[in-house]
Amino acid sequence: MVSPHCGVREPRRPRPGSHGQIEGYAVGFEGTALPKSVTEETVVSVRHYTDRLFAFRLTRPATFRFRSGEFIMLGLMVEGKPLLRAYSIASPSWDEGLDFYSIKVSDGPLTSRLQSIGVDDGVLLGKKPTGTLVLDALKPGKTLYFLSTGTGIAPFASLVREPEVYERFDRVILTHTCRHVADLAYGQDLTAAVMDDPLVGEEAREKLTYYPSITREPYAREGRITHLIDSGQMFEELGTTPFDPAHDRVMICGSMDMLKDCCERAEAAGLEEGSNARPGDYVYEKAFVS
Repeated sequence: MVSPHCGVREPRRPRPGSHGQIEGYAVGFEGTALPKSVTEETVVSVRHYTDRLFAFRLTRPATFRFRSGEFIMLGLMVEGKPLLRAYSIASPSWDEGLDFYSIKVSDGPLTSRLQSIGVDDGVLLGKKPTGTLVLDALKPGKTLYFLSTGTGIAPFASLVREPEVYERFDRVILTHTCRHVADLAYGQDLTAAVMDDPLVGEEAREKLTYYPSITREPYAREGRITHLIDSGQMFEELGTTPFDPAHDRVMICGSMDMLKDCCERAEAAGLEEGSNARPGDYVYEKAFVS
């Protein structure tokens, strides 16, 4: 998920040094000077789902470690400086590559350029993953809800392929609300792949439920996730009960309005916010909130 709200401190301009090195910088593909806070990874694949959405896969450095659900700074060199934004990693911690899912913004400083990447191109990758959408931030429970809108499904694309999720919870529910039917393709492909995954497929087929909805076109299930929660439709269709801190855990990722509204409903149900330091009943990705 790309965030237009995460500010990035601009680095100082590189100073040429001898033997192709620049003080405080590494040298990227084509001799470009890179800050040592990033590596330059290679694009392995790109898929454009719609004129607004695309996914891509990068090589993963041998030393890069992260927890499923975390995000990382990602970007490109623009006019000699790194232009970086926060992106949720859409692949699990055990994967040999790194997957990402992004919107396209024609006048966006980064996405207007990133949407044009191709196989074998270079993309900057930060070295310090972090985030709150991790299992460490939740107490044990029985049912785990992943509430997402748009590209907010990205961290959950990582978590639904994480074996520990199925070890810790009896049921896992992935909701995905989008404006248009075509926007659901990524989530549909994801869940189909998870069901056939050799590592988690058997448990996913037993425990994972995909729950999509659409807000701007006719569809089998229409409405914002908050409406589906408030009306009780979601719980009725899933065969569950309203959020209960005794056994339900919730992770939330989406637009700022969606985060605010879903957090309010979690709090109203008696769920307590968790963190890495103090696990709770629900968490949301604060990196994408201004």
